[in-house]
Amino acid sequence: MKRRAFITLLGSAAAAWPIAAGEQQAAMPVIGFLRSTSAAGSAPLVAAFRQGLKEAGIVEGQDVAIDFRWGDDQPDRLPGLAADLVRRQAAVIIGNVAATRAAIAATAAVPIVFVTGTDPIRTGLVANLNRPGGNVTGVVFTAVDLTAKRLGLLHELTPKSASIAALFDPAVPEAELQMRETEEAGRTIGRQVLIVKAADERDFAAAFGTIVQAGAGGLLLGGGPFFFSRRRQLATMAARHACPRSARRAVSPRPAS
Repeated sequence: MKRRAFITLLGSAAAAWPIAAGEQQAAMPVIGFLRSTSAAGSAPLVAAFRQGLKEAGIVEGQDVAIDFRWGDDQPDRLPGLAADLVRRQAAVIIGNVAATRAAIAATAAVPIVFVTGTDPIRTGLVANLNRPGGNVTGVVFTAVDLTAKRLGLLHELTPKSASIAALFDPAVPEAELQMRETEEAGRTIGRQVLIVKAADERDFAAAFGTIVQAGAGGLLLGGGPFFFSRRRQLATMAARHACPRSARRAVSPRPAS
């Protein structure tokens, strides 16, 4: 399924979901759009979400209002932002993994729709995929199982390099699993994999310095909302340092996690 199809599904679900039981309906239903990242790196998500609503026949400003809240990569801001959306009597709250966790802590009544590239059971968002239960549901897309394939592509592109680097955001819920999968895939194809971490934009320079110093011939990028919001910056730095790269491609403009 294409990226826009997922956002269309998400937009339709958000717009169609009824007001939470026991709450007084506002003059115009409010969709709370909550993310842990910044607005600057999420413009494609916002555009796709609005397009999904439009394709579902929902007109912003006429049928619904959208209240955008951004954590700006500061997780401690999310609980307050989620609480504000609940006080505003949002009809539904949509978010990535970190935002969804904050929303779950803020309300058991307002419907919550997550979009994630990680396992929602392992990350504690739902108890069961078929019957998530409670007030939480969402869309899951994951590329963890494609790690070996992506690493294999880099192996074919750089067969003579001593190693391949893999850059991960340690804040991603499944980062440890991604790193283990990557190392195992490297052993399978007989390639050394250099694991590098970057939890903040300030870590990028040091991370690429380590990659260059190690002489890595290729770069595999892990997933997560932080990397997605900095994808152009990461691509530019990889090109500057002449690192062939395999970016994690999702079936929806991320989200996640």
